[in-house]
Amino acid sequence: MRRRSALTDLRRQNKTVAHAIWGALAPVLDRALEQITNRFSFCIATGDIILLNGRWYVTHSGLISLAFREGCNGISTSVVRRYSEAGSRTWTFRATVYKKNAKRGFVGYGDADPSNVSPSVHGAEMRVAETRAVNRALRKAYGIGICSIEELGSQRCDQAPQRDLRKLPPEKVDTGNSNGNGARLRDRLCQIIRKHELDGELVKAYATDFCGTKTLREATREQVEAFVVHIADWAEKDRNALLCQLNSYARPQAGAA
Repeated sequence: MRRRSALTDLRRQNKTVAHAIWGALAPVLDRALEQITNRFSFCIATGDIILLNGRWYVTHSGLISLAFREGCNGISTSVVRRYSEAGSRTWTFRATVYKKNAKRGFVGYGDADPSNVSPSVHGAEMRVAETRAVNRALRKAYGIGICSIEELGSQRCDQAPQRDLRKLPPEKVDTGNSNGNGARLRDRLCQIIRKHELDGELVKAYATDFCGTKTLREATREQVEAFVVHIADWAEKDRNALLCQLNSYARPQAGAA
């Protein structure tokens, strides 16, 4: 009974947060979100799943959280040296997931090189390849049909031109609240931006979308506080997926082809 009540609350929360971030969802997406929530207990607010180009994607942090809830016995990874070359930053990993009480492990492979990862993570191809391998193994182990955001190639993940990451000065982040609480929220948001090297303008655009307001100034303190908690948690758990989400708010540069 307690688990059913918690699942009902999670479904309600996911629907509220989804509508706050992405607006009214098509009926098919609403139904898919409900089914995903019922089966895997993924939470949008903690960055377990995200919506991109009209499709739901699970994140690495969401898969790891599911494995923990299901009592996963362990995950092992190894480099597939035959298909890896450090000089060209080309990596292939094999991951094996050992479910609770399972006799055999579930194997998944992941590859990464500069041509199939976002420019924002160039230089980290080895970590991306390992993450992709783990994600595929986890999806196999727990019967997850939706793709993980980390498995997407650069063309799918980067829906807008990349821009230089800027450290936004504190005075340029407007939380819509000029009192002490607003200042503290502003400072905390700026710390997150600097710590994780995020684009301040994209964070502001995402915050406005998350709060469901035309400008961040119109958002309530509670809405801004919820956003700060949300983005801080997501940045710590899976910065790559967060960058993917932020890049969807970038506008094409003037004169770009």
